[in-house]
Amino acid sequence: GTHLRTLIGHRDWVISVAFSPDGQTLASGSTDSEVRLWRTSHGTHLRTLTGHRKWVNSVAFSPEGQTLASGSEDRSVRLWRVSDGACLLTLTTGHLVLSVAFSPDGLTLAAGTWDGKEVRLWRTSD
Repeated sequence: GTHLRTLIGHRDWVISVAFSPDGQTLASGSTDSEVRLWRTSHGTHLRTLTGHRKWVNSVAFSPEGQTLASGSEDRSVRLWRVSDGACLLTLTTGHLVLSVAFSPDGLTLAAGTWDGKEVRLWRTSD
């Protein structure tokens, strides 16, 4: 394939990426504890989402693309409003979070944790 561009801004390793459903925004999570949002058409940095205290292992957009979930080694999942970067909710898991995913209808959020024995589910509308 043809290399399109390189997105530069994180201060450490980038370990998770996800496209928004419309493909116009890319989210990246890093060992610098930050989530960054990028405009894919030009590669421009839109905003940095701060709040996690450790590595961000996973990022996922909701099906409508208005909310982003991030899972971190700080044992939390955060929900962010994509339009302005506001943290809407912080969920604690008790374990390092390795992966996050929304259900197809966007009403449920799943998180896989480090202990390897559980997947936690939350209703996103509460």
